[in-house]
Amino acid sequence: MAQVGGFEAVFLDPGGQAVQQRWADAAMTVAFEDLVPVSAFPVVPGRRWGPGLWWSATTGRHVAAGSNAMRVQLMVLDRDPDVTGLAGRPVRLLWRDPRGRVRSWVPQLFARCANGTALLADCPGHAGAVGERAVKAAAAVAQACADVGWTYRRIPPLDDVMAANLKWLAGYRHPRNASRPGLTAAVLETFARPRPLIEGTEAVGDPIEVLPCVFHALWHGRLTVDLDTPLHERILVGPQGWSDPDKKEGAR
Repeated sequence: MAQVGGFEAVFLDPGGQAVQQRWADAAMTVAFEDLVPVSAFPVVPGRRWGPGLWWSATTGRHVAAGSNAMRVQLMVLDRDPDVTGLAGRPVRLLWRDPRGRVRSWVPQLFARCANGTALLADCPGHAGAVGERAVKAAAAVAQACADVGWTYRRIPPLDDVMAANLKWLAGYRHPRNASRPGLTAAVLETFARPRPLIEGTEAVGDPIEVLPCVFHALWHGRLTVDLDTPLHERILVGPQGWSDPDKKEGAR
């Protein structure tokens, strides 16, 4: 039972046994990124996308995903160089409301950051997808995270173009797309100055072999492209950290 005025955590240990302990202790000692979901993702009849697994380029392991919205946010976090671990629904938080009633919530996503802190997040399917229970739970979970130096967020859906671009690049996230030794170095060199995607690709070799390597480098941030614009063969690709000056000019 949750303690009055505090939070408790429930999770499954590596042996699959449920454990309940004080949240402040669990947050400091438990590697939630290594744990399986504390409860199964619901299967909703009629939905086009149900629970599944996401292979993480960050960890080399699968992460449970319960919805398409969650899978998209997993893609975003999987590309973030500050993220070192990911898990789906690894912890349930318990607390008492002002009337003394026990409340609980299972955030959809956990992300471990390079500095040792963490993010708990929920991924609504659309911006207006929020009910009274979710609002109250969000406030409680945000407080629980703040208590231990973590962050809680309800992550809004991505723009359709950004989501489509990330889904495309995600198809090339696996290391096998780096291809033969030396190809990545050649790709990075040819895009050391910004140039159209197809032009730089053909300068290296056969696009059938080179394009997967380019997309792999774009996924991992070793090359840069404007993901707010639909990917096409003439889109400008540049080195890591490059930004399109024409886009900046147009935003003024």
